[in-house]
Amino acid sequence: MTALTLNISGMSCGHCVGAVKQALAAVPGVQVDAVAIGTAVVQYDPATVTAERIAQAVADEGYPAVVAG
Repeated sequence: MTALTLNISGMSCGHCVGAVKQALAAVPGVQVDAVAIGTAVVQYDPATVTAERIAQAVADEGYPAVVAG
């Protein structure tokens, strides 16, 4: 597993945190470590999913996400 931190825009409340956590958990190969307003930390299997796909899953929920670098 590989660690990944996402910086996420548009989050402002517990509902946002829950929506992002649920979106991340639904991606095959992803294990959610922590989600807070503005950030998420996950472990993922690079053989199963890309970092870009993980960020896209969050963006699809309405929260633009970028891989922290």
